[in-house]
Amino acid sequence: MNAIPAVASDVPEQRSEEPGDASRGRLDRARALAVRFGPAVWCYALLKLIGFTVFMKLLSFAGDYARKPARFGGGANPWDVPASWDGWWYQQVAQFGYHPALVPIAGPEGFNIEQNSAAFFPLYPGLMRLTSDVTGLGLYGAGMLVSVVASLFAAAGIYAVVEKLSGDVRAGVIAAGIWAIAPGSGAEWAVYSDSTFVALAAWACYCVMTRQWVAAGVITLVAGLNRPTAAALIGAVGLAALVELYRRESGVLRPLAAILLAPIGLLGYVGWVGWKTGEWGGYFRLQHDAWLHYFDWGQGTWHAIRGVLLGRSDYPFAFPVPDLLATLIVFTLPVLIVLLVRLRPPLVLTAYTLATIVSVLGSLGIFGNVSRYLLPAFPLFIALAIGMRKLSWPVLAAVLGTGAVASGWYAGYVIFELGVP
Repeated sequence: MNAIPAVASDVPEQRSEEPGDASRGRLDRARALAVRFGPAVWCYALLKLIGFTVFMKLLSFAGDYARKPARFGGGANPWDVPASWDGWWYQQVAQFGYHPALVPIAGPEGFNIEQNSAAFFPLYPGLMRLTSDVTGLGLYGAGMLVSVVASLFAAAGIYAVVEKLSGDVRAGVIAAGIWAIAPGSGAEWAVYSDSTFVALAAWACYCVMTRQWVAAGVITLVAGLNRPTAAALIGAVGLAALVELYRRESGVLRPLAAILLAPIGLLGYVGWVGWKTGEWGGYFRLQHDAWLHYFDWGQGTWHAIRGVLLGRSDYPFAFPVPDLLATLIVFTLPVLIVLLVRLRPPLVLTAYTLATIVSVLGSLGIFGNVSRYLLPAFPLFIALAIGMRKLSWPVLAAVLGTGAVASGWYAGYVIFELGVP
């Protein structure tokens, strides 16, 4: 008589343990992730918060934003400025969608086509719209939330890459901190797609480094829906996968999948714009004739640097302070490249970094934006992070903290208010 209740009571006890075990397993995994990535993410967030606060204080102190149109670096409040310039276009896409067209205009020299939102890739504004619908935030708040969260994932990805390469946790944390105060870091917490792209790029590189080829291909595909600069990432992932195919260390199917998947996002969007405009090169014509942004083999960069060195402004998009900082950054690139190559990094990191630099310096655009355009080239910081790991924590805090304060000016105020990001 007693045997039946005993057996019956055992059954629900066994079943009730299964969800509990699953919950504990998820909790343990979450705790492990927090322990692994927490220091890097907190280091990044703290430094970024310092720089962003300084940026807002400088805007408030100067007050120039109140006299500028909301679309061009202005607004009712200092915190409206990060939603201006490209941020205005992203909000237009998120709210109204795309209407690709090539409309001829009689504009200034070089501007022959009316500017159109199709120049801005769909992933980031799509995430803005989704976040706004889910949270109830306006598009500006949703865009900022997406950028901040993406920047944290980017910091974690940079940490993972550097820790994998150097075998040093400290170097990974420092690299995440350096990215927070990089010259172009003002775009990280703004209604811009930069943080989203760097998060995808960093994790794609990490997947290649750990031979997760299908994941690398999928992430690169998604990155191709975010920015045209994904071309550098696509090339780097494809090249690394080709080498892996030759070596046959990961078989054939997985590297081949990465090669085939990687370019789909970028080619798909560019092809769609071409189809909608009735001209297969429609996206590139839009960039060339509406935004004056195209690959010119470095002529624009040369003319800008020459103008800065000679104290002239006889080149397109001349902005004295941002251009001076951009020139100094260009002069540091050979040193950073040599330091990176000396570390003998994986092929994907070298190829991605060099391709990014070539695309930036080889293209005509707003020269003062070199700092932002180079923001995805995070491997340039790896040698610095490894070299700084020997510093004590108080010294590191002083160095990175000072950089964070200064970044509020050079990475935020200079780009958004003294130039055009």
